[in-house]
Amino acid sequence: MEIKRDVYLNRLIRREKNGLIKIVTGVRRCGKSYLLFNLFHNYLLDKGVKEDHIVEIALDDRSNKELRDPDVMLKYVKDRIVDNDVYYVILDEVQLLAEFEDVLNSFLHIRNADVYVTGSNSKFLSSDLITEFRGRGDEIRIFPLSFREYCSVYDGGADEAWDDYFTYGGLPLILSRETAEEKVEYLVSLFQKVYLSDIVDRHKVRNREELDELVDILASAVGSLTNPQKLANTFKTVKNKTVSDKTLKKYMDYLTDAFLVSKAVRYDIKGRKYIGSPAKFYFEDVGLRNARLNFRQMEENHIMENIVYNELRIRGYRVDVGLVEQFGKNSENKTAKKRLEVDFVATRGSEKYYIQSAFAITTPEKRAQEERPLNAIGDSFKKIVVVRDNIKARRNDMGIVTIGVRNFLLDENSLNL
Repeated sequence: MEIKRDVYLNRLIRREKNGLIKIVTGVRRCGKSYLLFNLFHNYLLDKGVKEDHIVEIALDDRSNKELRDPDVMLKYVKDRIVDNDVYYVILDEVQLLAEFEDVLNSFLHIRNADVYVTGSNSKFLSSDLITEFRGRGDEIRIFPLSFREYCSVYDGGADEAWDDYFTYGGLPLILSRETAEEKVEYLVSLFQKVYLSDIVDRHKVRNREELDELVDILASAVGSLTNPQKLANTFKTVKNKTVSDKTLKKYMDYLTDAFLVSKAVRYDIKGRKYIGSPAKFYFEDVGLRNARLNFRQMEENHIMENIVYNELRIRGYRVDVGLVEQFGKNSENKTAKKRLEVDFVATRGSEKYYIQSAFAITTPEKRAQEERPLNAIGDSFKKIVVVRDNIKARRNDMGIVTIGVRNFLLDENSLNL
């Protein structure tokens, strides 16, 4: 089964021979190795690159153990470069290479070497490596499968695909697990034995239980505004534990640094400024989120919101939580200022979209509630309401587009319908 991941393949292609180290990052098991060793490899062959000009090394392969020595690796790569044509050097699990930062910097001095690397432990899955290169590395971020990618290889109809996707998420290997039991076991084990263990090992977390409980709280309240102080209060009132807000902030940074969760900060739309704390947190993969809670809290509205957020990021947008102020009458008939929330403000260069994830709009009052923040913005950028119902895009008199979530996810041009 070949899953086409053209979004990321095209991003690699656009960065070919740009003089930088291409660093493919993303949460473990999201398909980084497959992107480089299969999709990108085949692209190079199709465009006429000779097989011996593609130097591929999987450092987790026992037969390549000696290449984990930095000097041996440098000699091996240099010995393979025997002419002036471009050589594509592709290293997988590069964190297993000793002093890999120095080795990669050395590769930059080989004029006809175009270098691509990936890795999958917590040391590599962080901002540290990008910082280390300080402009000499070019990051290509890869996410778990989008719903469009998932459906492209799913054996079944769209309704069944949606049910599976919002339950088990988009990690590629989920598609090879045939039964619900196998999928659950895979996700639960992956979260506990791989992701969290990496964080504990790297940061020498002394109290694993605190980290576990924090993850549970974030998973239970996905998409809710929170901050370390609020979480500290939750630990005190619900868990009957005292954990400092500084400790919780460190844990939250570890989780975002490892790409397990993502932070969406608040943005004052009319004031054009960031507000800061509190913020919202979404999971990189909803299947991992659900597995963390043993598939108990399966509120489709919150999961759908998480999926819409992830989709916008997959498409290359920066995503914030929008706030817009509106003046109206309070219960005493006095003028009062209200803050209305826009679920997502998605920006990419000069592009901007305001998006509400509304799940179900069953009454005119509910529609008015969802559209009120969008109507209060007052600028000309596109405004969209995404709902659970399977409907095609339709525009009201105020220019607000309503679209069903499946159509929104499956149509790569859905933001411009």
